[in-house]
Amino acid sequence: MQKDDLINKGIEHHLVLIMAVICGVTVANLYYNQPLLGQLSREFNISTGNIGLVSTLTQIGYGMGMFFIIPLGDILERKNMILKLLLASMASLMLFTFSRSLSWFVGSSFLVGFTTVVPQLVIPFAVELSSPNERGEVLGTVLSGLLVGILLARTVSGFLGAFLGWRSVYYIASALMIILYSVVYKLFPKNVPSTKDSYKNIMISLKDLVKKESVLRESSLSGAMMFGAFSVFWTTLIFFLESPIYNMGSKAAGLFALLGISGVIAAPIMGRLSDRKSTEFAVGVSIFFAVTGFVVLFIFGSKIIGLILGLILLDLGTQSGQVSNQTRVHSLSPESRNRLNTVFMVAYFTGGALGSFVGTYSWNLYGWKGVCTAGLTFLTVAVVNHIVTIKNIL
Repeated sequence: MQKDDLINKGIEHHLVLIMAVICGVTVANLYYNQPLLGQLSREFNISTGNIGLVSTLTQIGYGMGMFFIIPLGDILERKNMILKLLLASMASLMLFTFSRSLSWFVGSSFLVGFTTVVPQLVIPFAVELSSPNERGEVLGTVLSGLLVGILLARTVSGFLGAFLGWRSVYYIASALMIILYSVVYKLFPKNVPSTKDSYKNIMISLKDLVKKESVLRESSLSGAMMFGAFSVFWTTLIFFLESPIYNMGSKAAGLFALLGISGVIAAPIMGRLSDRKSTEFAVGVSIFFAVTGFVVLFIFGSKIIGLILGLILLDLGTQSGQVSNQTRVHSLSPESRNRLNTVFMVAYFTGGALGSFVGTYSWNLYGWKGVCTAGLTFLTVAVVNHIVTIKNIL
């Protein structure tokens, strides 16, 4: 089936599911390390402050990979790009597996992030193949796959790390990349690039898009601050669980990750809400959930029920916010979807990397209350940005 036929009829359901699975399995590479940070810190005698560099550099690598690689999706055939990236990702994961020092950890963490940008090629492709009236729902479904990958990454990583050691996690992740290579080769459709422009010109055009599109700027800042707050929480959760307050470990961190299923359920719902009502309304609801989650964590985080409720609200708000903000961005310029997605996701994961750094720093200096204060600070910026957005619309 040709691309034009797919666009006219809307994307086929089985293809949406395939794309969701691809996104979930690949994005998991970014999050395997979070429940293992305590274990890595002890095994290699690295302080909790320094071991946080593993998460930070992974997200920085992901942001840089998106900046330099994803714009190529507008001028190159995506299937071939994805196949090459899967092989590169497998090699990076193996390099991390054989890490023996902090510098090795940091360098290979960066490469894991840099090569794990497949989801950001798949997402614009799914949007491109969907009809306008189903775009939010399709995006929500594909992002649900992404969220499942994030959740299962932490859960599987926590359990495998506890029973088989952290290296087993990365051996398995490397094997999954080879399996995905086969799946993509056999089932993923080819596409016709949207432009024949040069790489230099499309990179220069990123700045022009940021200047021209106020919606892109607003959504990028909102997404960055929400994901920054999200990363503040998840980077430090393992340290909080291992503290005398809970005396838990990586298995518990993995189980807590499953509670984020609320975000997976919410993603398609918020996508439909964006289709039927407005993306601005959906973003506002998402920010409200995230702020409420951190308020609960600040006041009741030392009690298990408060930690669970705050986690659910935070995950619900963050994942819903990503769907709503990306729906806004992908509605702007069809011929520039990969570049629009690049700007949004680079900002998004820059916020995440900043959140990982600030979260670890806040934990070391001020403990759990400092972590929650840091998360609420990120979300305050998101609230102010949203108020300005609504005023501009009105």
